[in-house]
Amino acid sequence: MFAAVGHGLRLARAGFVFAREGAFVDVDPALLPPGARLPLALANMIAKRDVHGLTGLSRAIDRLGPSYVKMGQFLSTRPDIVGTKVALELESLQDRVTPMSRQAAIAIIEGAFGAKIGALFEDFGEPVAAASIAQVHRASVATPEGSRPVAVKVLRGGVDKRFARDLADMFFAARLAERVLPEMRRLRMVQIVETLARSVRMEMDFRLEAAAASEFAENSKDDPDIRAPTIDWDRTTREVMTMEWVDGIPLTDRERLEALGLDPKALARALIQTFLRHALRDGFFHADMHQGNFFVDAAGRIVAVDFGIMGRLGRKERRFLAEILFGFIRRDYQRVAEVHFEAGYVPNVHRVEDFAQAIRAIGEPIHSRTADQISMAKLLTLLFEVTALFDMTTRVELVMLQKTMVVVEGVARKLDPQLNMWSTSEPVVGTWIMENLGPKGRMEDAGRGAAALVALVAEAPRHLEQIAAKLEILAADALVKRFERSELGRLCYILIGVLLTFLLFALIRWVL
Repeated sequence: MFAAVGHGLRLARAGFVFAREGAFVDVDPALLPPGARLPLALANMIAKRDVHGLTGLSRAIDRLGPSYVKMGQFLSTRPDIVGTKVALELESLQDRVTPMSRQAAIAIIEGAFGAKIGALFEDFGEPVAAASIAQVHRASVATPEGSRPVAVKVLRGGVDKRFARDLADMFFAARLAERVLPEMRRLRMVQIVETLARSVRMEMDFRLEAAAASEFAENSKDDPDIRAPTIDWDRTTREVMTMEWVDGIPLTDRERLEALGLDPKALARALIQTFLRHALRDGFFHADMHQGNFFVDAAGRIVAVDFGIMGRLGRKERRFLAEILFGFIRRDYQRVAEVHFEAGYVPNVHRVEDFAQAIRAIGEPIHSRTADQISMAKLLTLLFEVTALFDMTTRVELVMLQKTMVVVEGVARKLDPQLNMWSTSEPVVGTWIMENLGPKGRMEDAGRGAAALVALVAEAPRHLEQIAAKLEILAADALVKRFERSELGRLCYILIGVLLTFLLFALIRWVL
């Protein structure tokens, strides 16, 4: 009871800040349920007159502190909920926080390693960047080749308690919204907060971010256009992460890039192809691809930094993405619709033909434009809007992919305004489809199926022993004799089902 009161008071304060900054002024009352229109009118009565709309939203989030800034940045990956314009505004949110002192950072580092700062680093400088969770210092370490500059990321003191309290408030609000407004359940508000909470917990353990950077580097070690900084594992703990210091040019600084003889158009193509390659080939991609996280080194390679937010795609999602993009390129809307149904994203209560018709309404206008006018990110945004009409359940991993594509496409078009998204993407998408959905891919699928069958057969004796043991327990226990018939019958059906499954898999593999 008292916890609910605390949640309510803190959320009421947050609502007042949003209203005061005019975050709700541009909301159309006609789009809200009748019960929400009076609160909206009251909120707009107290709004400041000088700032409102998206600017007011940003100001309110800044005033509410680091937890809300992080929530805003996370919601920027969910344009299906907040809309594309709001998502892009939230993408620009920065953690405008005062850095803790150098001495406070040193105390955290010495506590994490149980050693003096001088034993860890030759030199440790003042903070060069500060965010809601951590701040970065430039330092140097001694190596056999001489002094080497490094970037040291330090977790801010007390940040875990602040985030825990604010996330508890957000859970309370999400559960209340889903209970009071049933239409909010499709958006999975509680799942959104859960995903944010997992993301924040991972961001607060720098060993996990270091592992993400290491995995990204391993996946891209043979890629000619991109790399990741090297992690110094000896100087990395939960609270501290040390990595190679990156001296490079921001990817969007065209003038400096051209002054060094680098081709911005080639860099734009490399960025798009790298993103698609990582998403399709590896199923693991950088999900925070704004311009501040990419530099170009002296060798002309793109260097990615900040691996706190990463995206993963399973094999089914990768096939979905590739076939969707390829289907639009070929104007095969029937196939695009079929992929949605095969993946289980659209309920079978709808007709494939009706869904294909809706998708045609998205695809046909594209083909009346020149290639450099087509936005792949906009296409996916429209596609998700249409799928909502067909009761497609929100897929967080796909929406994160779509939002990342919006950002990376925007960065690439700043480098090359005439970028042809389709000709740039086709080599990567086409190659993946050829390797994974062609004859070679089918043979690999068959191999994976055979391996799964072997594993299933190998586990069969253990499963049968478990069933037999359960039967013996039921037969010996007099207290459950009146349930024996139904329970034994169910277990017999399970036993028969297991045996039939083995026979069915064996028959299918024999036919293949």
